[in-house]
Amino acid sequence: MSLIHQYKNNGYNIVLDINSGSVHVVDDLVYDAVALLDKGMSKEEAAGKLKEHYSSEAVGSALEECQCLIDQGMLFTEDIYENAIETFAKRETVVKALCLHIAHDCNLACRYCFAEEGEYHGKRDLMSYEVGRQALDFLIANSGNRRNLEVDFFGGEPLMNWEVVKKLVEYGREQEKIHDKKFRFTLTTNGVQLNDEIMEFANKEMANVVLSVDGRKEIHDLMRPFPKGAGSYDLVIPKFQKFAELRNQDKYYVRGTFTRHNLDFSKDVLHLADLGFKQISVEPVVAGENEEYALREEDLPVIYEEYDRLAKEMIRREKAGEGFNFFHFMIDLTGGPCVYKRLSGCGSGTEYLAVTPWGDLYPCHQFVGEEKYLMGNVFEGIKKPQIQEEFKGCNVYTKEACKDCFARFYCSGGCAANSYKFHGTIQDTYEIGCKLQRKRVECAIMIKAALAE
Repeated sequence: MSLIHQYKNNGYNIVLDINSGSVHVVDDLVYDAVALLDKGMSKEEAAGKLKEHYSSEAVGSALEECQCLIDQGMLFTEDIYENAIETFAKRETVVKALCLHIAHDCNLACRYCFAEEGEYHGKRDLMSYEVGRQALDFLIANSGNRRNLEVDFFGGEPLMNWEVVKKLVEYGREQEKIHDKKFRFTLTTNGVQLNDEIMEFANKEMANVVLSVDGRKEIHDLMRPFPKGAGSYDLVIPKFQKFAELRNQDKYYVRGTFTRHNLDFSKDVLHLADLGFKQISVEPVVAGENEEYALREEDLPVIYEEYDRLAKEMIRREKAGEGFNFFHFMIDLTGGPCVYKRLSGCGSGTEYLAVTPWGDLYPCHQFVGEEKYLMGNVFEGIKKPQIQEEFKGCNVYTKEACKDCFARFYCSGGCAANSYKFHGTIQDTYEIGCKLQRKRVECAIMIKAALAE
């Protein structure tokens, strides 16, 4: 198993030390030297090979530089956390976040929607205030000593049940004082029912807001129409622009999905940036190959080029004072890959649960409706602790496909729901998603290198 990953992108020679997270931008000689050392060559053997192309003095200096990085724990470092995984899997966990399916209903008919226009393999319904209040009580009761808690208002379309959202926020604020907790409320909306009153309330109470838009008008209207076929772009974009400005271009995302219909998705990202949005996320669709809009293996070279194109344009705009954030390129390189996250995964099924309008508990929003993963309900609590245990043991060290992946500590093993959807188990990976994740990590590191100059 290699301890480093090296690649060339946009004129940069980049070396990533996988276990420490150290990133090195190097010249051609050091790049070649690292490659030879990674193959198991001794310094003497590597020097002999390198002197065929470089001067003896330069080779000596390059190998000294490599040794210095090795001595500092920044190159060819071993993974010191793998042996802790068995103990970590036995840890006591608390619930820190709930995804409240406040509405299993929607006023749009998005073609790629995993929630079946809000039905989630079941019936359309809205969460009652009583169920929502019990969900908050469940979260408080199962959060242990953790003070900061998160509640995501999700759907379907949450604004179709807006009065209940408001009442639950009010209830949550009351409970904060009683239990010494702090709720972080978030909201995801398609914007159809967004108005000034909702914006004002959200700006006061919602720590983050996700605004669903796919990019260019023709793409958005194709994939996110009303049930009768009319597009929604012209209705929602002006509202989203106003909302983003009211939030001072912070603590929100315009969040889109790209499909086989817009493999040139960098144009959609840049279109959103040109509309003034500063926080942007456009993500690959996850769908079975029987869907005509699904991404396929043969699409990957085109998608890779799009990520490269987007990364270069983001560098140009940032240097020109016109920068914006792209969610999938946001990587913190200052502290290395997060130790807790590499061991715990995304937290679904243990620290993060989804709640249906009836109060049923599932590992996350993408498992809702999968009866195998019905864990219990907010009134009676967790009835199937074995599901929690299954998710506790799901991480990069238990997935065979992750063991040789250089990006494993940035994604923590990928999405359990995608693994289940494609392989019938949460202990596998979604291959196309993995390949795109690796490309995004490479682009994100390159951007950091370019902006550090």
